Amino acid sequence: MEASSFYEEKQLFRDNFYLSVCFDHFNRRLRVLDYRGNVIEIANEMITLATQHQYSKAIIYARREHVHVYVEKGFLLEAIFEGFYNGSHAYALTMYFDQERKQNNQWMKEDEILHKVIKTGVSSESKQELPKDCVLRKAEINDAEALKELYSNVFEIYPTPLNDPNYIKKLIKTDSIFYLIEKESKLISAASANLDRLYHNAEISDCATLPEYRKHGIMKHLIIHLEEELRHEKIFCAYSMARSLSYGMNAALQQLRYKYKGRMTNNCYIYNKLEDMNVWVKDLAYD
Repeated sequence: MEASSFYEEKQLFRDNFYLSVCFDHFNRRLRVLDYRGNVIEIANEMITLATQHQYSKAIIYARREHVHVYVEKGFLLEAIFEGFYNGSHAYALTMYFDQERKQNNQWMKEDEILHKVIKTGVSSESKQELPKDCVLRKAEINDAEALKELYSNVFEIYPTPLNDPNYIKKLIKTDSIFYLIEKESKLISAASANLDRLYHNAEISDCATLPEYRKHGIMKHLIIHLEEELRHEKIFCAYSMARSLSYGMNAALQQLRYKYKGRMTNNCYIYNKLEDMNVWVKDLAYD
């Protein structure tokens, strides 16, 4: 499936404001990627655009001084991305446009998983060596087909078109870094860091491990290498969004000293349905 059928990114220029917007068709949501100008009019424009496209959710990462404006317009605070804007925090504010998108019957179960994860604390397990016969390396363009197969095998549904090797090649060529782990030349795990060079933050994303290898803690090795790359790029704000129902991924982030900073309700289609995503943030300058 072409990336354009998943989402379209556009820049909107008005008399008194500017918006960089992602029209996320697949996940039925409007995401404001950047903004400046009249924040009251920006809030109004977001509501108009989301309604016009029949989306059920709108999201903006607001600066602290603008949070009260969006709250007054009816937006809800769901998470805080510390250090997102060149060291200043971003506040994920959302608005819902239908009851089903706002409703969540798994919240208490997700809370139980989160509390269990937080109690585990920080582990030294990430310092252990990789299992025998495993090779960890940075992905190259010619790994796109194998990465596509991995993501297709792990996820029935994914919020971005990682089932398209051309899309993966585009990511690798631009501002995404992939690391992977192979066992006997078979790709068994991968993860990426998507870099924002304007505001110097990066999302640890696209984390996938074949089921039979998930008990070995190998994802933490991938994330550690991605963090090293980010430090080299002088990017110190790292964040990740993990499925709230996934104990393993949330535990891995907790053990690597990421801090829980909120939960995005029915945020995207992933694994096999629309799911909540826990937000985890880490300041790499102090780790």
